[in-house]
Parts: sequence; C-alpha cells; structure tokens
Amino acid sequence: MSLLDLTAVELGRKIKAGEVSAVEATRESLAQIKALESTLNCYVTIDEDGALKRAEEVQKKIEAGKLSGPLAGVPVAIKDNMCTEGMLTTCSSKILYNFRPTFTAEAVACLEKAGAVILGKTNMDEFAMGSTTETSAFGETKNPWNIGHVPGGSSGGSCAAVAANECFYALGSDTGGSIRQPSSFCGVTGIKPTYGTVSRYGLIAYGSSLDQIGPIAKDVTDCATVLEAIASYDRKDSTSVNRDDTDFTSALVDDVKGMRIGIPRDYFGDGLNAEVKEAVLAAAKVLESKGAVVEEFDLSLVEYAIPAYYVIASAEASSNLSRFDGVKYGYRTKEYDGLHNMYKKSRSEGFGPEVKRRIMLGSFVLSSGYYDAYYLKALRTKALIKQAFDRAFEKYDVILGPASPTTAPKLGESLGDPLQMYLGDIYTISVNLAGLPGMSVPCGLDSQGLPIGLQLIGDCFREKNIIRAGYAFEQSRSYQAPEIARSIGVHDPADGASHGKEAK
Repeated sequence: MSLLDLTAVELGRKIKAGEVSAVEATRESLAQIKALESTLNCYVTIDEDGALKRAEEVQKKIEAGKLSGPLAGVPVAIKDNMCTEGMLTTCSSKILYNFRPTFTAEAVACLEKAGAVILGKTNMDEFAMGSTTETSAFGETKNPWNIGHVPGGSSGGSCAAVAANECFYALGSDTGGSIRQPSSFCGVTGIKPTYGTVSRYGLIAYGSSLDQIGPIAKDVTDCATVLEAIASYDRKDSTSVNRDDTDFTSALVDDVKGMRIGIPRDYFGDGLNAEVKEAVLAAAKVLESKGAVVEEFDLSLVEYAIPAYYVIASAEASSNLSRFDGVKYGYRTKEYDGLHNMYKKSRSEGFGPEVKRRIMLGSFVLSSGYYDAYYLKALRTKALIKQAFDRAFEKYDVILGPASPTTAPKLGESLGDPLQMYLGDIYTISVNLAGLPGMSVPCGLDSQGLPIGLQLIGDCFREKNIIRAGYAFEQSRSYQAPEIARSIGVHDPADGASHGKEAK
C-alpha cells in the first residue's frame, strides 16, 4: 500500500509511532500534486516551501512529546475562502486575486494547534456560488474519477484533492450542500456540522445564516476526528455555540440496533436517477440488516426549499459582497472616472457571471416593494421547513436519502442552464435552512463508474447519530480510490514537487 492510500488517522498513528515522518508524508503529497495538478486543477495556491518547513517543525514537536494528537504531522488542504495569514486567499475570484490576510480563520488555527501541515488552498466556485467548481476565475477542477466530469461544488477542489490523494483530508464550507454534494460526486466523505459548531471567523461569507465549515476525508473516522479538532466556541463569532458534547469520535461504533431511520418519500420522486435511488435504498437495507428500524415518511415542504434558499442566500450575498469595491484590497480597475465609476468598473470586471447573477437577485428581493413579497416570505418558509424537520426528529434519529439526484454531470452541462444547476441542490439545502448536521458517505458507483453518495441527516447537535450510522454502514464496504489516484503510486521524495502555483 502506498503511503498516500492511508487515511489521515492511519498516517497520524504511523507518524506518532516513528514509522514515517511528517516531512516524508508532506513530500509524498507534494509529489502527487506535481503529478496530477496539470490535469485536475484542485489547488489555487500550493505552499511547497511553507509546508515542508512546517512539517519539519511539527516533526520536532512530535519527537519532543509536545504534539501527540491524531492529526499531528498530517498534510491538509484548505478551501480558498478561509483566511490564512500571509497566504493568498482568493475565493477563486479575480476581485481577490492578490489578497493576503493578516489573520487566520479560527477553524484553520484549530488545525494548526493540532499539528496539521497546510499544503495550500483549494479551488472552488467563485465565492462558493456554484455546484460544479466551474465558476472559478482560475479554471475548472476536474473529477478524478472521470476528468470529463465535474467534481461538484463549491468545495470541489477540496473533494477532488482528497479523492486524488493530493492531501490526506481537507476543509470545505457548506452553504447549501457545498461539502456533501461534491463529496458524493468524488466518492469521499464530508460532514456539514450543526450551524454554530465550527467558528465562521475568517471564513469569507457567502450566506452568513447558512455557511458552515466542515471536514472532507476518505472515511467517517477521519471526518469525526477532524470535526472534533475544529469544533470550538469562539467569542469572535457571534453565532458560535458553546458545546460540551464534541467528542465525536466516541460515536465510531458499529452498532445501530434500535436506531430509528426515516426515509422521506419526497426524496425519491421524479428527477432522482434510478441508479442513485437503487444504491441509496440498498444502503438503507444494510443498516436495516444491522438492526436499525427503517421506514418511509412524508417530510413535506421539499419543493419550497430551493426558492426559499436562493432568495435568502442571494440576499445575504448581495450584502456580504458589497465590501469588495476596489478600495482597500483586491482588484481595482485601471481606468476610471471618479469614485462611483471605480466601484462599478472594479466590480463589473472583478466578479464572474454567477456572482453577478446572485448579487442582482439578492438586491432585487431586498429592494423596496419586493422585500415582503420575496425575502420575508422566504424567511417564513425557512421556519416552516425547520418545523417539518422537528416533527420528523420526534420520531427518527436519522433521516436517510441521496446527497444528489444524479452522479457528476459532464463539464459544461450545468453552466448553460443555471436553474437546472440550482435544482441539483434539492436534497441538501433544507439541511442548511434548518441549521442541521448532514453527512455524505460513498455508497456505490453508477454504470459509468461515477460515485454515488448517501446522505445522513441528524437533528441539531446530534452529529453523533449520523456519525454512528455512517460508520456502521461504512463497515460493510471498503474505501475505493479513483483510478487516477491509484495509478500514480508512490513517488521518490527526492524527486521534489515544484509547482507553478507556489505561494509567493
């Protein structure tokens, strides 16, 4: 087995035992990046020198007994909308092409305290607005399972990097499914925790009432371990929740006897691919065979989730993105006539089409005369959706369904029809509207050899239920890497890993 095939926790154990060093693991990851990046484009920035220097520092602390956690010395990739002091943080947008923050996001700082080695920043849909990682100003990311297909989005770079062994785990952000949907498309595991569990300080906002940072990894054990490391109360984030039940790894038990699992009939109607439906229902049978009580129920209000989400998210985006105006940082147009003209030209040239579309939609629904008709109605719908989930969780411990109605579409298919792209989020966005935890776990491949993801949804602050169910299901199958990752194999660390996207 190649070193790169190890999970993050497995690698952490070997580093702690002295079987391999953090520097060796980092060199292997950088070599894999060198071999695949020209094909996949998972990263916006690769900090080769910084990663190797950090690996050496961490290795010394491990040997001195100062770092002993499960993630010490393990290389990680960070989605490019989380601030990292001194390292480019662009949100994959031209308007932030040269932005170097003076501080680090709290979730990233938590990983650094745990001894993580940051390899670089991953590609994403511009400002997290998209479902394919094709709206990035730095080019599209390709799916490691089939480079003619998208990896999903907006955390597509993070998910593709994990799937292709270009890092051992990654951080993503989830506003309406941006961790779970690309995890499904790339055959990896991703968790969106309960809103408020992970600090949003340093996360460049898209929809402030919806955004959450979460882990992406090869299996449930890794995700639970990473979530345990980044979950913390942060006074710098007014929405942060002080929890005393963040020992998520305690839920890694292969026991679902008596667990009540509900399957919403609403999730299995028209629009769901037959192969996805078959794989998800087969996964439900596996959990049922292990002693879980599985039954169907009516969730209701599913058809209202997409319009409510896009009204709320776009409204918040139009407000959050108003700060990018070419004055203090980022892109500024070269020629302009007066302050207001500079604003208009900088924003017009700096933002991509999808971001402009959502800013305009958000400005419209917040405008005088339309606020009550659209935004206020969307907020009321959001409350009704939360009530529907509350009723469901009075009866069930976990809700089970697909993460996406299809497997990964081909590159270019979604951008031509934005409305169809929005409809692809139908199974994930309700979770964000209700502030619930959700997880995507690989559950099979379709006839094209593309991954299918199983989504597990829990009640607020009940991540342990979905971790327990996901772990139990995972024991029935082994992790499968895409051929592009398996075919590379182990690289000679002496080969180096220079790359055109080095941090400068």
